Amino acid sequence: MKVTLIAHTPEPDKLVAEAAKLCYAKSDIATLADSLTPEKIESFLRLLDELGHESPVEHASFTFGIEGVSRSLLAQLTRHRIASYSVQSQRYVDKSGFEYITPPEIAAIPEAAQIYEAQMASAAESYGKLREVLIEKHTASNLAGGMDEKEARKTAEKQANEDARFVLPNACDTRIIMTMNIRSLRNFFRLRCCNRAQWEIRALAREMLRLCREVSPLLFASAGPPCAHGPCPEGPMSCGKKWKQS
Repeated sequence: MKVTLIAHTPEPDKLVAEAAKLCYAKSDIATLADSLTPEKIESFLRLLDELGHESPVEHASFTFGIEGVSRSLLAQLTRHRIASYSVQSQRYVDKSGFEYITPPEIAAIPEAAQIYEAQMASAAESYGKLREVLIEKHTASNLAGGMDEKEARKTAEKQANEDARFVLPNACDTRIIMTMNIRSLRNFFRLRCCNRAQWEIRALAREMLRLCREVSPLLFASAGPPCAHGPCPEGPMSCGKKWKQS
């Protein structure tokens, strides 16, 4: 897994503090930044945390590049709906010889790893054979429809990807660009940094949180699962362990 912070709102602390100041002061918008010293910015951000007033943090967003993750993770990730996603398409991208993600529990058992790798090889072989058959069929149809040979073949390859992708496994790798505002990120970290979250999305969440804290330790000071700052809400489902940012 490779996670990169591609971009973020410039001076997010200051922007959020300005939004907060607008809510609690008589300042007009043109003068919001006046007298906002680093100390006052910190004071506003701490006040927001104490009050649980989260709307001002929605004005700042972070964009991540995510590689080396599975389509299985993608299915979980897009449940977080207040976000923007751009995902590598299996319809337009040829996934012949695709890379795949191996769960640590499978990798730790030689027998399980052997079964798993054989299944990935079989899926890749089936995908390749399906593409070949479909490309030939679509090329012939495209030629009959009046396309020249080069265009017919190129179009046929995209048409073949569309159906051959159905044999690709959840383990197949994908690439994602994702943007979330800070309120959505905090919710994401609250749910996905938890020890009970699925291992792959938990690893993603923890790395994203680390990158966010490098930009703004204040805005993400209380981010993480509930047990990082209080009691675990999971009841009998609790893992019983206190979370710490690695």
